[in-house]
Amino acid sequence: MKFLIIIPTHNEEKNILFTLKSLQQQTFQDYFCVIVNDGSTDKTRETVEDFVKDNSKFKLKNLELSKHEPGAKVVRTFNKGLESVDLNKFDIICKFDADIIFPSDYLKKVNQVYETQPKAGMVSGIVKIKKSIFEKSLVFDFQDEKRQWIYENISSKNHIRGPIKSYRKECFQDMKGLRSVLGWDNIDVMLAKKNGWETVTIKDLWVKHLRPTAYQYKNQKAEKLGEYFYNIGLNLPLAIISSGKSSVKNKSVSEFFTTMKSFLKQKGKKELSKEEIKYIRNLRWQQMFNRK
Repeated sequence: MKFLIIIPTHNEEKNILFTLKSLQQQTFQDYFCVIVNDGSTDKTRETVEDFVKDNSKFKLKNLELSKHEPGAKVVRTFNKGLESVDLNKFDIICKFDADIIFPSDYLKKVNQVYETQPKAGMVSGIVKIKKSIFEKSLVFDFQDEKRQWIYENISSKNHIRGPIKSYRKECFQDMKGLRSVLGWDNIDVMLAKKNGWETVTIKDLWVKHLRPTAYQYKNQKAEKLGEYFYNIGLNLPLAIISSGKSSVKNKSVSEFFTTMKSFLKQKGKKELSKEEIKYIRNLRWQQMFNRK
């Protein structure tokens, strides 16, 4: 199978070379990578330009700086990369972040799942973040004998994480691509399942994430959660229950009110169809009742 890898990037001069070199060192080499530079103001462009000059498997696409919108921005940048290639030449579509270091057998193991499991629509490993210092001498070492990397525990190990998404092309097309809204990386999983595809995480295959996910939004978490609940089409009862469960989990009464206030003030057009929203609502109810 041939992989198309798209890496949206903005101001990643400190990290992007680690990502690109780890891809360059893959034992599986049947891929092409597009780095989409979204108007970086640091030296990201120059750094990537120097790298791609001698690497035919990589190309750089430069964009003007786009409007900052959590979730929407990265998907729109990703889509610009998609538009720059002929999808007919590829079997697997990957959306990778620009601050990820991959083990050398990452693509090989992901490819093996797609080859042996015909219903696998999305596949990934798991994500770890540094526990202590980052030793550059061990940047490509995944033995981790010093135990410097820990699981980034913000979701189930069964969830295909946003920084390391991969899709079978037919699954991606059935989903009608990615939705440019906050929460796109949960919406895609639900839409894959709606269309009869399975999602697979390889639990013993991990990547290094150089920055915690959404670290810049941690103080706005409750507000973003309310926006997410709106984007996936929750009705008022589901939003109340979901907000309550999150506030109990985080032991914060104020979070509940902030989340609901954010949910109720959303007025934008939804990216999901009525059929997709109905499926997601039913799925959320099922998940609530099936949990022990």
